[in-house]
Amino acid sequence: MADSEKDASKNHVLDTESFRSNELDANHKLVRQLKNRHIAMISIGGVIGTGLFLGTGNALHNGGPIGLLLGYITMGTICYSVMVSLGEMVAYLPIPGGHIKMAERFVDPALSFTMGWNYWYNWVIILPAELSAASVLIGFWNDKINPAVWITVCMIVVIVINMLGAGAYGEAEFVFASIKVITITGLIILGIVLDLGGGPDHDRLGFRYWKNPGPFVQYQGIQGAKGRFLGWWAVLTQAAFSFIGTEIVAIAAGEAKNPRRNLPKAIKRIYIRILLFYILGTTVIGLLVPSNSSGLAIGGGTAASSPFVIAIKRSGIKALPSIINACLLTSAWSAASSDLYTSSRALYGLASSGNAPKVFLKASANGLPYVSVIFNAMFALLAYMGIKSGSGRVFGWFANLTAVAGLMTWFGISLTYLRFYKGMKAQGIDRSQLPFYSNLQPFAAWYSMVACLIISFLSGWTVFLKGHWATDTFITNYFPLVLFPILYLGAKFYYKQPVAKPHEMDFVTNIAQIEAETYDEPPPRNRAEAFWQWLM
Repeated sequence: MADSEKDASKNHVLDTESFRSNELDANHKLVRQLKNRHIAMISIGGVIGTGLFLGTGNALHNGGPIGLLLGYITMGTICYSVMVSLGEMVAYLPIPGGHIKMAERFVDPALSFTMGWNYWYNWVIILPAELSAASVLIGFWNDKINPAVWITVCMIVVIVINMLGAGAYGEAEFVFASIKVITITGLIILGIVLDLGGGPDHDRLGFRYWKNPGPFVQYQGIQGAKGRFLGWWAVLTQAAFSFIGTEIVAIAAGEAKNPRRNLPKAIKRIYIRILLFYILGTTVIGLLVPSNSSGLAIGGGTAASSPFVIAIKRSGIKALPSIINACLLTSAWSAASSDLYTSSRALYGLASSGNAPKVFLKASANGLPYVSVIFNAMFALLAYMGIKSGSGRVFGWFANLTAVAGLMTWFGISLTYLRFYKGMKAQGIDRSQLPFYSNLQPFAAWYSMVACLIISFLSGWTVFLKGHWATDTFITNYFPLVLFPILYLGAKFYYKQPVAKPHEMDFVTNIAQIEAETYDEPPPRNRAEAFWQWLM
């Protein structure tokens, strides 16, 4: 009797999978158009945006140079732990919907529903944040023209790129990300030169600003170790905003060519992004600009609040700030393009799981989910809120909303991995034979899951300081945190399905198709091709 029930249950699952597959065929499926170099650049520089270039100014102002560096190192370790967890799953199962679909398979439909809508909300909200930031950047040159003009121009570019399909997005992102990588690398080299006295003023800075005004900031004037600790903690939410989006590789996996070869390579490059761009970048920023510099607060509404621009101006270089600002503008454009791409694919993944209206499954013959792209593009109109309230202030609101929502996504990914790990162990599957695996597991996943929860829970602590209550800050920090369990409990009540048992988890569906799409890359014909293969 028990066996017949089990067989019936298994047949029901297969029937459901078959129904969804037929439904996807009727609406057209996503097409694997993203090449190896696209995935490589998306993983390295895809979502490096205004968080690193602009937001680090506010973080330096709150935490001081050591507080800034420690905050980014802490968040870097969390980010790496999340990515090795996600990498192991997505390299094995590179399917549309990424971690959203895997939550359904290895945990339960309720977590998939919650993570899917939380992830969609995260990216659909960050889109107007980047457009708002783009208008801030252009305001550096001309603050006489209404920011709505610049928001409109940027919005049109982003929508056109995404409506041309994943291939066009990949090419645009390759160019944009290359500019960002070259820019940040150039800024770090320039920063080292300026610090050693190579600027026009020949002022050797060394570690001057680590001594005066000091390595840490006494947050809000609170003295002693408590003030320094709170300064470091204030950096964490801003650092999270800078790191959130590294997991975009999982969403792109459903449209990646030769995913089992290319995705592990992309995951292994994550540490380059963390060490080179974030850790080295924040170290240089802390050397170049004093934490008490008046221009660091982004509320001023111009790109002059970028610590890189402040440092260049202080050294007496006149033309470079405008050149850097142009590069930062392409960065905001790139990040906004990635936001629209990710939110549209997240909505497609939700629809394919039955957690969103089926209309979002509609795709063109070349694999563009056009209904989903158009629907998500409409949320870009929220960027116009910045015209009245001030783009810098609105950017801060959206940054808080997306940082906490992103941390909850990381929490969900870590939880899903722990279930995946348990299922692999229960079914006797050797993880060392997977396309990608890490010896840090399961400790890395436990660390990232607990850390994300604690940082999210304490993200809005500043409003509880005496005389610092701010309703907008409280709402933007705690709304995503409260929404996550509400969505889960609501979905749990609706679906009424238990958590997947380790020995019953499905590690087989989609594998045959994925293996059929895996092939060996042709060997390089010369040294130039060998170098390109190594680089990309």
